[in-house]
Amino acid sequence: MANTQDLNRRIGSVTNTRKITRAMEMVAAAKLRRAQDRIQTLRPFAEALIELTARVAVGAQNAVNHPLLERREVKTVAIVMYTGDRGLAGALNANILKRSLLLKQEWEAKGATVRFLGVGRRGVGSLKFRGIEVDSAYTGITDSPRFRDAEAIAGRVVDCFREGTYDHVMVVYNHFDSAISQTVMAQDLLPLTDELLAQAVRGEHEASTGVDPDWEFEPSEEGLLDRLLPTYVEQTCYRALLESTASEHGARMTAMRNATDNAGEILDALTLQRNRVRQAAITQEILEIVGGADALS
Repeated sequence: MANTQDLNRRIGSVTNTRKITRAMEMVAAAKLRRAQDRIQTLRPFAEALIELTARVAVGAQNAVNHPLLERREVKTVAIVMYTGDRGLAGALNANILKRSLLLKQEWEAKGATVRFLGVGRRGVGSLKFRGIEVDSAYTGITDSPRFRDAEAIAGRVVDCFREGTYDHVMVVYNHFDSAISQTVMAQDLLPLTDELLAQAVRGEHEASTGVDPDWEFEPSEEGLLDRLLPTYVEQTCYRALLESTASEHGARMTAMRNATDNAGEILDALTLQRNRVRQAAITQEILEIVGGADALS
C-alpha cells in the first residue's frame, strides 16, 4: 500500500499535468476562434467558385480538350492527405490515415498505382513508418496556414496532372463541423467529376427556365479556363487546409478538456486515498500511545 509521501508525489505530478492540459486547452480555443472565422469566411467563396468553374466547363465547347479536364485511363492516382503537425488531438490524424489507406487499397484493387502528397508531419511520418513513399511533403504549415502554402500544393498537383504523372487527384481532409465534431472528407480534385458537372447543368437549366444559356467567352474559352481551373484547384487546396486546421484545433481543445477533467477525477481519488492512509496512520499512533499507557499502569 502506498504511503503518504508517495501519494503526495503522485498528486503533485497529476496537478502539474492538469495545469499543462488546461493551458493547452485555452491555447487551442484561442486558435480555434481565428481558424473558425477564416473557414466560415472562405466557404461561400469556395462554393461559388466551384459552381462557376463547373458551369464554365459545361458551357465551353472545347472544355473537353483542356489539359486539366482531360479524362484518361486511370493508371496513377495522387492522394493529397491533410493531417496536423502535432498530436494530442484525439483520433483526428488517425482517421485521416485510415481513410487514405483504405482509398489506396480500393484504387490498387482497380489496378492503379497510388502516390501520396502529405500535408502535416503526423501524416507524413505515419506513411514513412509504413514504408510508403511520399512524393511531396508540406510540414510546419498546418498551425497557421497561408494562401501561398495552398498555392505550392496546388502548383505541384496541376503540374503533375498536366504532365500525365497523375491521372486522377483526390484530397482527404477533416471537414470542420464543430469543436467536438469533424467529418473525414474524400473529394475528387482533378478532373472535374461527372456529378459536379451534372449539378452545374441542372443549375443552368433552372436559372434559364428551361432554355439553354448562350455563352460568350472573352477573350477565349481556353484563356478563361487557363485562369479559372488553376484558381479552382488553389482554392480547393486552401479550403481543405483551413478545414483541417480548424478541425485540429477543435479536436485538441476537446481532447485537452477531457484530459483536464480526467486529471481532476484522478486527483479526487488520490486525495481520498491519501486521507485514508493518513487517518489510518493517526489511528495506529493513538493505539500505540494507549497501549503504552496501559503497559505502564
